Amino acid sequence: MTEPAKPVQKKRMGVFERYLSLWVALCIVAGTLVGNSWPGVATWLSKFTYAQISIPVAVLIWLMIYPMMLQIDFKSIKRVGERKQGLVVTTVTNWLIKPFTMYAIAWFFFNVVFKTWIPVELGREYLAGAVLLGAAPCTAMVFVWSYLADGDPAYTLVQVAVNDLILLVAFAPIVMLLLGLSDIVVPYDTVFLSVVLFVVVPLVAGWISRVQLIKRKGLEWFEHTFLPALAPVTITALLATLIIIFIFQGQTIVANPLHILLIAVPLIIQTYLIFAISYGWACTWRLPHAVAAPAGFIGASNFFELAVAVAIALFGLTSGATLATVVGVLTEVPVMLSLVWIAKKTRPWAEQRAL
Repeated sequence: MTEPAKPVQKKRMGVFERYLSLWVALCIVAGTLVGNSWPGVATWLSKFTYAQISIPVAVLIWLMIYPMMLQIDFKSIKRVGERKQGLVVTTVTNWLIKPFTMYAIAWFFFNVVFKTWIPVELGREYLAGAVLLGAAPCTAMVFVWSYLADGDPAYTLVQVAVNDLILLVAFAPIVMLLLGLSDIVVPYDTVFLSVVLFVVVPLVAGWISRVQLIKRKGLEWFEHTFLPALAPVTITALLATLIIIFIFQGQTIVANPLHILLIAVPLIIQTYLIFAISYGWACTWRLPHAVAAPAGFIGASNFFELAVAVAIALFGLTSGATLATVVGVLTEVPVMLSLVWIAKKTRPWAEQRAL
């Protein structure tokens, strides 16, 4: 007598990931209320700055990024030769297409379509924030999207590790190039310092911590005890950072509530476009769905934590650039969930082509 088949367990996101847009919206409301009702709070927080960088926000951003870097196993790089076509799709889309389409789409909307509602100088700041998002492919949330769409987790890890290494050398030059096209002057040393502070330092710290903890406690403990225990730290740091940002942005939001919607439009269009390019390219090359899906997700989603950090370092907490990067956080989950749905719906077609 054969045993009855076990029901397939539906894959679900954690509560935080599933309702990220809601939490961000609540942080916008809370920060805006505090910023407008008690402006002295922003004045008090302004005292804790060094080289135009808010020390509390810098600490919170490290607490966000460090746990993400702990997840990256750079030993996976030795598998870089496997499924080379998928890596070509990912790297070319992320570094030779995505930053430039983001710039073009954002420039068109902020300078042409929305020029009646957005002042020229503020539009330049929004463009800068969009550029920072476009130059930072996703590092952490892509694991969630890949998991939900039945992507190959080991291959997703290889993709993320490779892109993180490229990020170290490509992010600053691309940002400087694209900002320079719009005459947005930022000192190279500030951009470089931001990359060191918010990429190199947490990346190295995460790698050292990962190696030492696994050596002492084992991989099972590290993945199933330590990382889950660290998750609330990341969540708390992200929400606290958003509240602080909107304490400073409160008056801007009250004066221009429509701007959040206007900023979201080019960001959403860019996300769908990049997914169409990368996922469509992967399917055209007859790559299996488990490779094609994460190849599409890693470019479509953004390393918004890094974008927020660099926007604050370059332009300040009250800048339009920082606001634009936070809108990227607001739109991330609903848009990416729709792309997960598209990837799963087109899976039979993709797998048929891969035969």
